[in-house]
Amino acid sequence: MRSLMGCTSFTPSVLIQKGAIIPRRCIRHLCLRTAVSAHGSSSMVIDKQKVAVDILHEIRTEVSRMKESIGMVPGLAVLHVGDTKLSTPYWAACGFVGIRSFEVHLAEDTTEEKTLECVSSFNDDPCVHGILVELPLPTHMDEHKILNAVSIEKDIKGFHPLNIGLLAMRGREPFFLAQTPKACIELLHRNNIEIKGKRAVVIGRSNTFGMPAALLLQREDATVTIIHSKTKNPQDITRQADIIISAVGKPNMVRGSWIKPGAVIVDVGISFVRDRNAPGGFRWVGDICYEEACEVASAIITDVGGDGLLESDMLLSNTLTSAKRIHNFL
Repeated sequence: MRSLMGCTSFTPSVLIQKGAIIPRRCIRHLCLRTAVSAHGSSSMVIDKQKVAVDILHEIRTEVSRMKESIGMVPGLAVLHVGDTKLSTPYWAACGFVGIRSFEVHLAEDTTEEKTLECVSSFNDDPCVHGILVELPLPTHMDEHKILNAVSIEKDIKGFHPLNIGLLAMRGREPFFLAQTPKACIELLHRNNIEIKGKRAVVIGRSNTFGMPAALLLQREDATVTIIHSKTKNPQDITRQADIIISAVGKPNMVRGSWIKPGAVIVDVGISFVRDRNAPGGFRWVGDICYEEACEVASAIITDVGGDGLLESDMLLSNTLTSAKRIHNFL
């Protein structure tokens, strides 16, 4: 285990984007922008980066306040098993906001028992307030067994069955919210997009996104419908929606004709498709046909070309929340 608390390579003047450094002088120009269609109509395109930057600074302020008030620093533990090439550089963001980072790298052939022991050690460590098990795990391991071994009080991904159960119950509060659905709701709130009383459609019913996203929208007093692979005439349902959120990874599945004029689109499902005109012969495409959506929607939030920074922010936010809860810090 190694601590990366003293990271100095991540300063307020830079941000991480998939391992690359983005100067803040580039970031500060990110804002709401308008996509104008060929017919002169326009949609507000909401840039996730600006929101992500704001949240990073908010977390940093709160971590500093906690350290100064009670001498406690939140701790995030990240467990990697096998190939970690695609791992998010959480240590960099942790270094910026002041969260202590612990990382353990286990070999591909590590036994399930050894992995569970590692999770247990994080559960028992008072310096660790959030635990993240990087997926996918090697095929010889039971993924559900490993994830369920994470203490619900430190399950910052929000995937523990009890967390999902609490999210589904009125009058009860989950320990944590899953990062991507939480990020979607945060984006809607911070851009003053009304949810209460609206018709919302979630495309996809996965345990990691679709179901928690639908439950979160329901908590926000939206009337929610979930569309999945067995839904008949999905376009008739989406045309009634004020808000459409999709994360199924089917390129351009939702066409402009599926969208109610003035609807808000949140597209976090991306696919890598062949395009001989694109650099390298491939390009990223969302679930919702962007060009057609711009003709109809009032606002669009898309993950295409994004860097996952906002989702990482949600994990850091959950780690801070955990530390505050454990140490009764308001």
